[in-house]
Amino acid sequence: MSSITQQAGDTETARVIVRPPILFLGCLLLGFIIDHVMRLPFPIARIGLAHWISAGIAGSIILIGVAVFSAGIRNFSSAGTPVPGTQPTQALVTTRIHSWSRNPIYVGMFLIYAGIGLMVRSSWILILMLPLAVTMRYGVVAREEAYLERRFGDAYRAYKARVRRWL
Repeated sequence: MSSITQQAGDTETARVIVRPPILFLGCLLLGFIIDHVMRLPFPIARIGLAHWISAGIAGSIILIGVAVFSAGIRNFSSAGTPVPGTQPTQALVTTRIHSWSRNPIYVGMFLIYAGIGLMVRSSWILILMLPLAVTMRYGVVAREEAYLERRFGDAYRAYKARVRRWL
């Protein structure tokens, strides 16, 4: 399951700027609020076949996101490492879904977020994906990667060299 484990007494963490679920929920709520105050047109009408097709696509994106997110959580749990970044990582997880993405939990969160934005037809939620992605990349993922390099050294660098960050 994991290529290397660490002792439980260690308390160092990645020190990300904000926990990712809070960041995603905050952007989602901000998108709903801005959408209510300053609505932008959405390219797909609320009626007709195009609406039902887009709703089906949005629902599928949400379901795929939930599946990817859940697989990442299960993989961490099976390895005995905590999911919250506020706790020290106990194992470097490199198998199953983590063998095709180093951040499947975040990929799942982005898919769920995008699916919700499409489902509710909110241009603002979708527009806020850009600052959300930049914040995730530099305020969360970069810090986690630096932490994992310190913690697992060459094992993490080898993993990073063979598995993509996102997809």
